Amino acid sequence: MKKKTTIYDIAKKLNITAATVSRALNNNPNISDATRELVVSTAEKMNYEQNRLALALKSGKSNNVGVVVPRIDSNFFGSVIHGIEEELNKNGYHVIICQTDGIEAKEVANIEALLNSQVDGILISTSSNHTATFDRIIKKEVPLVFFDRKKTMKNVSSVTINDFDGGYKATKHLIETGCKRIAYLSGDTNIEIFKDRFLGYKQALLDNKIDFNKEYVVQTKSTIEDGRKAVRKLMKSTPPPDAIFSSSDFAALGAIQELKAKNIKIPTDFSVIGFSNEPFTMFMELSISTIDQFPLEMGRMTAKVFLEQVANSENVKIEKKVVLEPELILRKSTRKITSK
Repeated sequence: MKKKTTIYDIAKKLNITAATVSRALNNNPNISDATRELVVSTAEKMNYEQNRLALALKSGKSNNVGVVVPRIDSNFFGSVIHGIEEELNKNGYHVIICQTDGIEAKEVANIEALLNSQVDGILISTSSNHTATFDRIIKKEVPLVFFDRKKTMKNVSSVTINDFDGGYKATKHLIETGCKRIAYLSGDTNIEIFKDRFLGYKQALLDNKIDFNKEYVVQTKSTIEDGRKAVRKLMKSTPPPDAIFSSSDFAALGAIQELKAKNIKIPTDFSVIGFSNEPFTMFMELSISTIDQFPLEMGRMTAKVFLEQVANSENVKIEKKVVLEPELILRKSTRKITSK
């Protein structure tokens, strides 16, 4: 591995002190133009690269922003990141992406690494049930913005959709198409978005005078296999459900695969609706009804909230809650509303 050029190498080459080289590279006014030009041209010839971390420590600004997500292999988070980058890049910032796999310890380690890298802000969709790590970010006066999976904290901004409304709309549509026994595939309700989707589901049942049956609620991860397992469990209920609202498109896909394997006709005998509007939901032969979260817009708005905070140092403590409205997308996995 080739050794990196240091300021000491440049100093030795020019027979001057390392301190003089450092001052020249950092535009110190006490260095003459001739010396500065000589040092800069020599540094270029020797392929010298300044230590970005050292510069960040000195200036207090790295122009790097950390983005932490549970997973990057989904269109939703990929689109959010795209929106964030689109907005931040044109404002001179670079994005450092970290993936947690939904593991709290990994999230903590990622945040620690970002703080040690002197990032100018952290934008996060959290998988944590605790606030201690976020308190540490705030204590270090690093701007923090939650998106999608948030924690409600004083003086911390967030950008989300109305998850309660999304859960309500999905469940209400199933009821309006004649479904009476609606199951819910839930994420971890310790995470606010999944709790809100569950509450929306439950309220829609209540408003339409349908009894809530806790046996119809199955906690799943956002995976195809968990969707399949959930159906195997639900179909043992007496009576079994006639519809599923899933808090995840991936679990909804698994549910559909298992229902087909059991020769249950969709949507004639059973309806399924997901959440997120992942691209595959549109292109399948049996396209999946879902809730659109507008991830690109969420990403752009998250970046804009961060930029507002850093535009004025006092804004770091401003609490801004942006809530986007979800949209119900109807496709072939749910029945159409019949006119009365």
